[in-house]
Amino acid sequence: MRVISGIYKRRRFEVPRSFKARPTTDFAKENLFNVLINNYIDFEDGVKALDLFAGTGSISIELVSRGCDEVVSVEKDRAHYRFICKIMEEVHTDRCLVICADVFKFIQGGSGSYDFIFADPPYELKGLATLPDLIFENNLLNEDGLLVLEHGKQDNFESHPRFVERRVYGSVNFSFFK
Repeated sequence: MRVISGIYKRRRFEVPRSFKARPTTDFAKENLFNVLINNYIDFEDGVKALDLFAGTGSISIELVSRGCDEVVSVEKDRAHYRFICKIMEEVHTDRCLVICADVFKFIQGGSGSYDFIFADPPYELKGLATLPDLIFENNLLNEDGLLVLEHGKQDNFESHPRFVERRVYGSVNFSFFK
């Protein structure tokens, strides 16, 4: 796993082979952040971000590296949670709060609001299609905030009232909501 840009640019973290997580590919991640920076978000402008289904922490460390003031990283798997904590300790940051919890329970707890939310659930997750509605119903996204949902090609959110655009990078699909 590699950090694409920012203060930790080119840092690599070895993800254990035993992990079940499917990290966002470097190609997709780099293109996503190019779109975000060029069209949506200045991460160095006091941004508070939420990374749901954090997996290996790839997006969380990228957000910290690019200057987010605060990143909340939610991951249910204990081994993955510990790995993300280890990464944040290695880079000596206090800007990422790692939470070991079920994402759906976290969302329903309505803990805070965020400028940017990234959700990368398992593509076959039951309830994946409900995530945008749950996030908006629980007021997790700030008024001018952006939600990016990573999903497989079988899911289509273009009819969602808050859908903005879809980007496809190989087998990775990102749907944007405001």
